[in-house]
Amino acid sequence: MPPQLIIRPATVDDVPVIWALIQALAEYEKLSHQVTGDLETLQQHLFGDRPMAEVIIAEWEQKPVGFALFFHNFSTFLTQPGIHLEDLFVMPEYRRLGIGKALIQQVAKVALERPCGRLEWTVLDWNQSAIAFYQHIGATILPEWRICRVVDYQRLLQQ
Repeated sequence: MPPQLIIRPATVDDVPVIWALIQALAEYEKLSHQVTGDLETLQQHLFGDRPMAEVIIAEWEQKPVGFALFFHNFSTFLTQPGIHLEDLFVMPEYRRLGIGKALIQQVAKVALERPCGRLEWTVLDWNQSAIAFYQHIGATILPEWRICRVVDYQRLLQQ
């Protein structure tokens, strides 16, 4: 890891930085219109009574430039917990410096320590640079799987 790079767990004081990085990620993915959360809710879910996710921050020369947000899931086939990497983001001007690799390696260390059966994440099909990066580090892209999502719980419950 380059000496100017620090990878560390986020603290409650980092919430505004995390929020800014989430907004930068949404802008990069052309999904800013889907950001409906807020800083207070983010803080509650990361550092409240029942944390729902964890964040690792990447700092380059003491400036926050990236993050990884992850949470536990569970594999019934493995009968083991796993980690779902929800977001891995490095500011575009800091890419190709080993920051993304260092972030994902830190999440992998967490998976080993806990111990988890697997580490999984999704990638947008148009993001060829991310797909190439993930394949380069040994990830398998699973084309036969599709994401299913429900946001209208009331409609589901009325079925």
